Amino acid sequence: MGQRRQSVYAVTMSPKPQLQVAVVIDRIEAPTQWEAWRFRVADVIPDQGQFGNTPRRLRADGPHARFLHPGHTLTLHRDEAQGYYLNLSSGAPVCFVMWRVAEDDPSRAWPELVTLSYEEAGRLLDAQERVDNVPLAPEWVEWLAAFTAEHYRPQPRQRKRPASFQAPAQR
Repeated sequence: MGQRRQSVYAVTMSPKPQLQVAVVIDRIEAPTQWEAWRFRVADVIPDQGQFGNTPRRLRADGPHARFLHPGHTLTLHRDEAQGYYLNLSSGAPVCFVMWRVAEDDPSRAWPELVTLSYEEAGRLLDAQERVDNVPLAPEWVEWLAAFTAEHYRPQPRQRKRPASFQAPAQR
């Protein structure tokens, strides 16, 4: 665990801190009479190259299967600092994963994007994308908190004047 922590903090020195991750997705065949397949993001784990670069099935037992999708980059951006703050202040920080299902093969799903920004996940959901979340590892919480503390500056609240005090053209 100490080695993983060092690799996380070593990344924070770059202008855009990044962390290589792999996404684990569970698949269940025919979970109900109305669904042929159900997918769920099970975990997001550090990927230091040990998984290669091609997705693979980890296990399959009856209707249940688990797949590993390596080679994703989790990047922190300064303009998403408010989204990171909202994620951290939720009380249970999570990692958001946007994923898709193949149109030609509904038994196949893959992750497209991994983010820690609550606001970015909200935009993806507003765009009708599939987004799941998994709890954030404690060492990643520390990494995100350090970045957020450095870059997040709350915007001062501006009082909105009641319409009765505004000129008719501004109402």
